[in-house]
Amino acid sequence: MSDRGSITRRIIEEHLAEGKFEPGEEIALRIDQTLTQDATGTMAYLQFEALGIAEVKTELSVSYVDHNTIQSGFENADDHRYLRSIAAKYGILFSKPGNGICHQVHLERFAIPGKTLLGSDSHTPTAGGIGMIAIGAGGLDVAMAMGGSPFYLSCPHVIALNLKGRLNPWVTAKDVALKVLELFTTRGNVGRVFEYMGEGVKTLSVPERATIANMGAECGVTTSVFPSDDNTLQFLRAQRRAHDWIELIAGDDPDGDDYEDSVEIDLNEVVPLAACPHSPDNIKPVAELEGMEVNQVCIGSCTNSSFKDLMTVAKILEGKKVHPDVELIVAPGSRQVLQNIAIAGGLTSLINAGARIAECTCGFCIGNSY
Repeated sequence: MSDRGSITRRIIEEHLAEGKFEPGEEIALRIDQTLTQDATGTMAYLQFEALGIAEVKTELSVSYVDHNTIQSGFENADDHRYLRSIAAKYGILFSKPGNGICHQVHLERFAIPGKTLLGSDSHTPTAGGIGMIAIGAGGLDVAMAMGGSPFYLSCPHVIALNLKGRLNPWVTAKDVALKVLELFTTRGNVGRVFEYMGEGVKTLSVPERATIANMGAECGVTTSVFPSDDNTLQFLRAQRRAHDWIELIAGDDPDGDDYEDSVEIDLNEVVPLAACPHSPDNIKPVAELEGMEVNQVCIGSCTNSSFKDLMTVAKILEGKKVHPDVELIVAPGSRQVLQNIAIAGGLTSLINAGARIAECTCGFCIGNSY
């Protein structure tokens, strides 16, 4: 892959089927991987079947069941049987209920730096944390990509987010994502890519980067992308996938020709933040919310369900009890995360503290079955 230009430009140019890298102009991208989840996958695969193609043409396509897993009615059960049969027929990997949330599992098992991913879920850009161009799209777009067609979009304007410094104790990657939302809001970002660079990036693990990339969706950007560096290699090595690693480092000039604009964020100055009703960009410092009554705490989702996230909670609660007026729900992001917190003793701490341990799904995040 060429070392010229931004990471966004380099991956896009490597995958151009039509057009050229001119922000605002229509281009077509070759898609390496696709993902679906069960709430959107059924329609996507019905559309794929209508193409009359014998098997998927992508390098990898995965069908996840991670939303409607309770099967409270025959509809979900029928959908799951259909998804399983389609996967077997057309060469799609099937991730059954309980394996985990599609974005967390895909990051662990399948995401590859420098590749393209199209998913029928708005938070598909999570994989940008590992150095992919990962885009959420409609089911028909995903079906067409599985059939070998390119994905058409407006060539994005790239915004450089230059991170400096290091997060202070008790400040998390979620706070960085909320800071970005505070700066950019939920409006006016269509057709943009957030590309992260700077010395501060080196202090963030892949799961932390994935959290930040995930929530670019709330800003409305096409996707977000991080470099693939030594931290990325360390993550892939831990997943026994070091062979998937390539180095992808952004240039040192956030004001270069490839970037429409640049914003500097000093990680040292980021404080614990919270998104308040009724919009994700209604950001307030946690310190301003002191004294607010809390009835329910839900920890998980595709944004904050990694091993580090849950072990942090477990250590905080070690030897303590959840307040009797508070309901605590914890949903690990994947079976791997659940196994690892069990091995590390975190699961016992959470259970002893009085937490409800939910299935490894999107359940409470989509308001389903909780």
